[in-house]
Amino acid sequence: MMNKTRINKYWIIGLFAIAMGLLECAVVVYLRELSFPNGFGFPLQTIGHNLAAVELWREVATLVMLITIGWLCGHNTNTRFGWFIYTFAIWDIFYYVFLKLFLNWPESLLTWDVLFLLPVMWVGPVWAPILLSLIMIVFTIVINHINTNTNRPIGRLNWALLISGSLICIVSFCIDFIRYSQNKIPNFSWTNLFSIEKTFNQFYVPADFPVAIFGLGLMLIVSGIIRYYHIHKISSSQVTLSQLF
Repeated sequence: MMNKTRINKYWIIGLFAIAMGLLECAVVVYLRELSFPNGFGFPLQTIGHNLAAVELWREVATLVMLITIGWLCGHNTNTRFGWFIYTFAIWDIFYYVFLKLFLNWPESLLTWDVLFLLPVMWVGPVWAPILLSLIMIVFTIVINHINTNTNRPIGRLNWALLISGSLICIVSFCIDFIRYSQNKIPNFSWTNLFSIEKTFNQFYVPADFPVAIFGLGLMLIVSGIIRYYHIHKISSSQVTLSQLF
C-alpha cells in the first residue's frame, strides 16, 4: 500500500492541477465572451493575429508550469516525469469539468474540441484526451510504486513504445486538419501550415477522427506501461486507482 506521505502528495498536487484547470477554464470563458459569442462550434470565428499569438504563448507557459511541478515533486527522472503527466492529466480533466459547469460545454464526450495549437491545430472528440489523461494517472501510480526506494529506469524499449504511441496519437489529432489544408487551401504549402493564420482557419470543420490510428497509439502506450510494470516484477501489491483513497 502507498504510504501516507505519497497519498498526501497525490491530493496536494491534484489540488494544484484542479486550480490550473479552473484558471484555464476562466481564460476560455473570457475568450468566448470576446471572440466567440455564438459558441465554440466549427467553423471557428477568426481571431486577430495578436490574440492568436498570445494564446500560443499561453499554451507554452502552461507546459512550463506543468514541467516545473514535475521537477519539484519528483525525486528522480522517472518520478519527475510521472508527476508531470499526473498534473497534466488532472488539469486536463478538470478543465472540461469546469467548462461544463460554467458554459454547459462540451455538449457530450463526442463534441469536437481544439486540443492544442502547436505546431498545427489538434482536434478530436473530448473523450480522446480524457482517456489519455486517465492512462497518464495510472502510469504515474505505476512509476511511483516502482520507484519507491530505488531508481528503476523506464528503459529504451519502453520509451520507444511510449514515444511512438504518443506520436501516433498526436498524428490522429492533426491528420484531419492537415488533410483539409491540403485539399481546401489554395496554394497549400507545408510552410503555410505552421502559420498562426492557418491554425485559426475560419472555414475548417472537422470531418473524421481516425479512431483506428488513435487506438494504435493507445495500444503502444499501454504496452509500454504494462511492460515497465512487469519487467521489474513488482508483485507485493496490485497498483490500482483505489490506492489513492
